[in-house]
Amino acid sequence: MTPTAAGGQKVWRDASALKALSGLLISGLLFGFLGAILPAWGYHLTSEFSTVGNYFLSMSAGMVVSTEAAGSLLLKRGIGFLLIAACALACAALVCLALVPPTAPAWWRMAGLFSIGFATGLLNTAVFHAISPVYDRDPAATVNVGGILFGLGCLLVTVLVAGTFYAYTVTSILVLIALFPGFFAVWYARSSFAAVISRKPTLAQLFHDLRSPGAILLAALLFFQFGNEWSIAGWLPIFLIRRLGASPKAALTILAIFWLALIVGRLAAVALLPRVRHGRFLLLSAGEAVFGCLLLLATNNEFGALIGTLLVGCGFAAIYPLIAERIGREFPDFQPGFFNGIFSIALTGAMLAPWTLGHLADVWGVGVVMAIPLVGTCMVLVLVLLIWLEAKIRLG
Repeated sequence: MTPTAAGGQKVWRDASALKALSGLLISGLLFGFLGAILPAWGYHLTSEFSTVGNYFLSMSAGMVVSTEAAGSLLLKRGIGFLLIAACALACAALVCLALVPPTAPAWWRMAGLFSIGFATGLLNTAVFHAISPVYDRDPAATVNVGGILFGLGCLLVTVLVAGTFYAYTVTSILVLIALFPGFFAVWYARSSFAAVISRKPTLAQLFHDLRSPGAILLAALLFFQFGNEWSIAGWLPIFLIRRLGASPKAALTILAIFWLALIVGRLAAVALLPRVRHGRFLLLSAGEAVFGCLLLLATNNEFGALIGTLLVGCGFAAIYPLIAERIGREFPDFQPGFFNGIFSIALTGAMLAPWTLGHLADVWGVGVVMAIPLVGTCMVLVLVLLIWLEAKIRLG
């Protein structure tokens, strides 16, 4: 048995760690919610792309604003309270969105999405703090298990909307989704969690990170990669419906296949990492994602879109585990409880990518929705080469 496999078993057998990590299932569900629900809200029938972009901005703003509030609540009330509050707020926000009439102004939904983003930020902060002891014991296994649970949450909400698209009203679908964070709120209320509070990195640490060329390259790679993933996850159904004439259910099914490809691809990447050279593996993955984006941009049928989506999903799958491993090696003091140093800037900036796409699509049409991730994926390919070169120069 490999060390990673053994570590993975430790994570799964640790009841408190599993309970905390399971929160990433709800985090993934909330993260994947907007991309899945847009066709149900009827945005595949309109050209209000900037409105859709503003929805992503609202959710991103909620996540950013929640950072300070999460830190204060964590110190005053503890991890358990933060987990309960986050799930309860997400449940309430989804129910409120279910009650918004179809003809209501867009800002009503923006307010609900801001609340969902706020709840997601609280939840992530609580989960990352709660898993700190397990992360310290085995970072690789913790990241792998957490990533699988997060991906399953994204897949769950997409499959749920696709499976009920023609069978239930939008109100019923949203109430059904709200049951999941509601259940977790009750479950967490009946559980207990150890008080694990990690120290927040200082401004001096941020500037220390900025002094390293390797850190800047990794942060840029993280910026484009997260922007690429969220852009495709948010805009793929609208793109397929408007560009190819796919049905909403078929478009959502292809989005579900994207999430499934990410999950399976990351499991395969974990198995392959000990056996292949990481630089070449990263280069191959980025190249595969570029080819998938090109195919999505050029295809005129659903089969081509399916193959392109599989290539993009599998190509993206290996990139984050390789980046996470590099972060752990370059920055051994990295703590999962906070977006440390320059990586906070990268992740915050990447969340703005789908908003930018909405306004660009208003000017150049829906095709730009896939063209921009293609450019971003090419940037990932360039950055992979630069990181490879920087490592060779540094090591002599």
